Amino acid sequence: MSWAFFIDESGQDQRNSPYEVLAGVAVKDRELWRLIRQISDAQQHYFGMRLFEAYGHEAKATKLLNAKTFRLAAQMDPIASDERTRLAHEILLDGTAASRPRLTALAQAKIAYCQFVLQLAENHGAKVFGTMVPRAAPRPPRADALRKDYAFLFERFFYFLNGLPDTPMGYLVFDELDRSACHILLGQVASYFIRTKNGRTRSRLIIPEPFFVHSDMTTLVQLADIVAYVMSWGLRLPRMDEPAREELAPLVWRVERMKFSRTLDSGERQSGIMQIRDLRPAGAT
Repeated sequence: MSWAFFIDESGQDQRNSPYEVLAGVAVKDRELWRLIRQISDAQQHYFGMRLFEAYGHEAKATKLLNAKTFRLAAQMDPIASDERTRLAHEILLDGTAASRPRLTALAQAKIAYCQFVLQLAENHGAKVFGTMVPRAAPRPPRADALRKDYAFLFERFFYFLNGLPDTPMGYLVFDELDRSACHILLGQVASYFIRTKNGRTRSRLIIPEPFFVHSDMTTLVQLADIVAYVMSWGLRLPRMDEPAREELAPLVWRVERMKFSRTLDSGERQSGIMQIRDLRPAGAT
């Protein structure tokens, strides 16, 4: 048995998002295909078609869950499921055929779909990890240095694997960036797992060479994208000052239910979600 660790980010532009988030969703290998198939079926149920067919690219959470979506969803009473799907499908097929009922139905379908996808992930035993970084956080001075948020994510994924029966292996799946960015990240990850003591310890359970996939075609990277967005705009830890969007509370609740958390015999509590105020690795300050 092994666990796949799907990683995506939100707010990396450091402009509009309140927090820069790096999110990871761990899924057991035996659950992967069933979860993927059920998410695909959910798209057919809520939209009458696959979202990639509708948009020609990944349906990002910034489009599914932005404030405009919630505003449009609230402009009419909840629409019955079958009618909602029909109207949402019509506007996805022809964007020029906009009407108040169709726009409302599509917005309500987007929110319901995201809520259901998070519920599916929880039903399949998925675990959530993530880092939340203020926009003003100091950055590493060197391009070859692995940021502290990545190191934290690998640490907590290792803790999770190490606490399971038979200590299964895990592997990393990243959203593919442009080719040069992938090479830079690949070098940083390899350096961490090969040249640092902590990295070498964690490479016992985490395969050090990550996979890069096109998020347009990879359902569970899109799931990690939804988790990252919900964390950035809706989840708040102690001593976090940026306001949260209240309408995201039901989705935040789902994310928090999947958060990795355990208490050691020593009483130390390990959490899969943490705020990081300085992205520079140890010794870089």
